[in-house]
Amino acid sequence: MGVDLGELFAKEHCAFEDFSNRVVVLDGYNILHQFLSSIRQRDGTPLKDSQGRITSHLSGLLYRTANMVAAKIRPVYVFDGVPHLLKARTIQQRRERKEQAERDWKEALEKGDLVKAKSKAQQTSRVTSEIVEQSKQLLEALGIPYIQAPSEGEAQASYMVRKGDAYAVGSQDFDCLLFGAPILVRNLTSSEKRKLPNKQAYTTVHPERIALEPGLQKLGISREQLVDIALLIGTDFNEGIKGYGPKKSLKLLQEKGNLEDALDSIPDSEQKPSAEEIAAVRTIFLTPTIAEEYDLEWPKPDLSAAIRILCDEHQFSRDRIEPILENFSSLNQLTKQKNLFDF
Repeated sequence: MGVDLGELFAKEHCAFEDFSNRVVVLDGYNILHQFLSSIRQRDGTPLKDSQGRITSHLSGLLYRTANMVAAKIRPVYVFDGVPHLLKARTIQQRRERKEQAERDWKEALEKGDLVKAKSKAQQTSRVTSEIVEQSKQLLEALGIPYIQAPSEGEAQASYMVRKGDAYAVGSQDFDCLLFGAPILVRNLTSSEKRKLPNKQAYTTVHPERIALEPGLQKLGISREQLVDIALLIGTDFNEGIKGYGPKKSLKLLQEKGNLEDALDSIPDSEQKPSAEEIAAVRTIFLTPTIAEEYDLEWPKPDLSAAIRILCDEHQFSRDRIEPILENFSSLNQLTKQKNLFDF
């Protein structure tokens, strides 16, 4: 998902406490997909209630948002709106990959290969409209604000940080840097341990902070040139040019200065984006569609509503849920003590 720019930017390992008393805008779709992918049983089956309805997203929202709140982080979720027409190709490719992964999952289950089955199952996650609506209902009950973006959620979140209403964007995708997020925080909603690919071993996961401007200065490029680099690599909105990864694209932009001159130096045998496509993708990242008006409030949670959603409707254990819910009441008390702009 998104453009892999990770090898171009320095990552600072952080602790939860580094974000205490700060507002962090979370990329809702990205994080829900993360929950649906990672919170699964040994054979890859997602968590479900007695009626067969998936609950992995509700579990992730509850426990991992509670971890942030316990650390006095002030979360707000942003959800995607209508995707740009240029994203249709990417959406179709993702759909096809998920369908293939589902076939591979079933085949692995038939062979009794649970390791491969879970790996393939994690690639089948779908964030449906029903899952998004259930997530919004739970967040509202927990007293956690959410914002519906008109288009790309990452663009909305990045705008809110640039405006000064939040400290950082929380997402796994580096696209937030293309949208101009001054600070991107990765792994904030991840579990503390992550399985290494194709190994029966785990690594410790730390939050990572990436600062846009210092990174651009170190690379000797502007944000506009970073978007041009992404165009060469390929984004959710264009295919890119075969053989051009982050380092090769960076070197070419550093030499040529802009995408048009860079493309002139690439053999005509390679498929290149048209001038119209270049202009459209630049507009998506540099002047995106966002909502300028929004409310940021952390109201008192409705714990009875949260219990109804989690326990009555989806059979979560009340004994386990009630102590977790107390964390959200403490966030409301903190809200009353300080004004938003004190953070």
